[in-house]
Amino acid sequence: MIPGAPRFADPRVDADFHPQAPRSESAMPTFTTVLIANRGEIACRILRSVHALGYRSVAVYSEAEEGALHVRLADRAVCIGPPPVRESYLVIERLIDAARRTGADAIHPGYGFLSENEAFAEACAAAGIVFIGPPPPAIRAMGNKAQAKIRMIAAGVPCVPGYQGDGSPGSGDDARLLAEAERIGLPLLVKAAAGGGGRGMRLVQETGSLAAALRSARAEALSAFGSDEVILERALTEARHVELQVFADAHGHTLHLGERECSVQRRHQKIIEEAPSPAVDPALRARMGAAAVQAAAAIGYVGAGTVEFLLDRDGSFYFLEMNTRLQVEHPVTEEVTGLDLVALQLRVAAGAPLPITQDEVTLRGHAIEARLYAEDPYAGFLPQSGTVGAWSPATGEGVRVDHGLAPGQPITPHYDPMVAKVIAWGEDREEARRRLDRALAETVLLGPTHNKRLLQDILAHPVFVAGDATTRFIDRDLGAAALARPALTAAAWALAGLLWALHGRSERGGDGWRSAGDPSFPLALIAAGVEAGAEAALSVCFTGEARARISGVPGASAPIEAAILEAAGPRIRVRVDGIDRTIHGATLEGALHLEIDGASFRFAEVVPRGADDEPRPGDGKVRAPTGGRLLALPIEVGARVEPTTIVAVLESMKIETSMSAGVAGIVEHRHLEPGAQVKAGALLVTITPDDPT
Repeated sequence: MIPGAPRFADPRVDADFHPQAPRSESAMPTFTTVLIANRGEIACRILRSVHALGYRSVAVYSEAEEGALHVRLADRAVCIGPPPVRESYLVIERLIDAARRTGADAIHPGYGFLSENEAFAEACAAAGIVFIGPPPPAIRAMGNKAQAKIRMIAAGVPCVPGYQGDGSPGSGDDARLLAEAERIGLPLLVKAAAGGGGRGMRLVQETGSLAAALRSARAEALSAFGSDEVILERALTEARHVELQVFADAHGHTLHLGERECSVQRRHQKIIEEAPSPAVDPALRARMGAAAVQAAAAIGYVGAGTVEFLLDRDGSFYFLEMNTRLQVEHPVTEEVTGLDLVALQLRVAAGAPLPITQDEVTLRGHAIEARLYAEDPYAGFLPQSGTVGAWSPATGEGVRVDHGLAPGQPITPHYDPMVAKVIAWGEDREEARRRLDRALAETVLLGPTHNKRLLQDILAHPVFVAGDATTRFIDRDLGAAALARPALTAAAWALAGLLWALHGRSERGGDGWRSAGDPSFPLALIAAGVEAGAEAALSVCFTGEARARISGVPGASAPIEAAILEAAGPRIRVRVDGIDRTIHGATLEGALHLEIDGASFRFAEVVPRGADDEPRPGDGKVRAPTGGRLLALPIEVGARVEPTTIVAVLESMKIETSMSAGVAGIVEHRHLEPGAQVKAGALLVTITPDDPT
């Protein structure tokens, strides 16, 4: 089965409507082959519905993704260029050419990339290709936040107080924005007018930081969206992020499919989404739904879209923006409505009317989605890359996992760090929450660092359990403990010693998990994935078949008895000091990856390293914390820097990271130039410290 398959074999589906059996004769298709202009889990999800409706499919991919899952699942596939998105997925001409070469007469843009690009929609129309999305004027109307707010105010949709300019000369310059900020008051948000996803967005809480926030937001917006236009909005610090799924056809019918709560966010990007919102009752849903439908109708919308609101504690709600595409979090709406939203997109794009009315839309149960990111939540949510050593998505009642992963697949810094979505449905919110927590526990991803443990901590937090999370949840409610790197326990050290010893014997010609030969095995291991690299000299003394007594374990006053009871792929049943449990493990690229209680660690044998290769705090060597593209080196050789001076800016998976000098001194050498692709740990700048250590 293709990952991300909506489940329809349950009573939540309208008996008169099934995406695979349209009830209207007008649903005759106007296209036969759909090219998906996207990748990863997005493409895999769309392929499911494309195939279910009997259409042929075409995938596109970059040179770094030849063996990717979405490529293998499609009927045909075309390489569209090198991995940087600006040279492949964002090149309209290459996508149109791929459609022509494969006979695709429709293109689904997915979400992200060119999904909200009016030029792409227009290019499809010019080429005689059906664009499975809204018409270009609707994309244009909502593509610029300033113009979108002006339209919504005119349409009577409540909007967040702020300033979006009026199009007159000087209305968007810094002097005018500074003056308007005084009128609006603090705190406020500076937001890129041409984009979303948290890019080009800055929270300003002090007047003195506004000018710097404007400069920073403009620079990031220009890099990300090709426009440095920004708007100002009052920051509603106690608000919820609630969005309405809307759908419209070309026959004048517009409706909404209920709301989604998306308040749990980091860096203004969503982590957990659910439907329905625990803060919305039927009366409020009707009012918000009517406003969302009004917003869509005001711009002549057709297809799937999302109208996002901020919901204040007093029940007031304000238009935030409209995403003229399918959303990442659409599965929770599918789960509570029983509708396949991609199938509805295809139906509407084929010219058919919507098969349901507003009165026929019913919500049953509750669904929650968690975004699994390749990122380090304990290092400022820094994007991560690496090779997938093991991948096993959860299954079970009410569980769905949308993904595009496979063992051996590389996670590169070229794309968004979200790698999968884990979704759970329940009869009520608490059942959905419990199921999602268990589904996360049973989902195995070994290789790249990820945020699974944090997701489980969020689900267990009392504020989330009570349904009271606002957009300040991560910063205010979650607490420092949840954002502190998990500790490496004595049991983890012992299991690493046993597994590495068994792996070493297997590498020398043993029989896998069985022990043979000498009864003892000395090991010197180093652990990564903890606050600081830790080393231990262990002695593994085998006492039987895959059983051992491990001595020298940090934190243990006596040897620890450990045994492997069963190993089936990455799932390993172990016994540690008389207690049986399941952990996950895999060897990859010379290291042992272990996941214990949701926390991931990496172990390798200690090997001698040269002094120049060993990072040391205060040594004046600034290294890349992750792989990515070097955007800027805003210092020159010979310049004097202070510890807080920004000396390098790195872009990884659409997130910019600024690196400071860390020491006071003189810049000795710039090892790379802006635009270079770098690996994690690459030396960027060398500084001669004032007081060398």
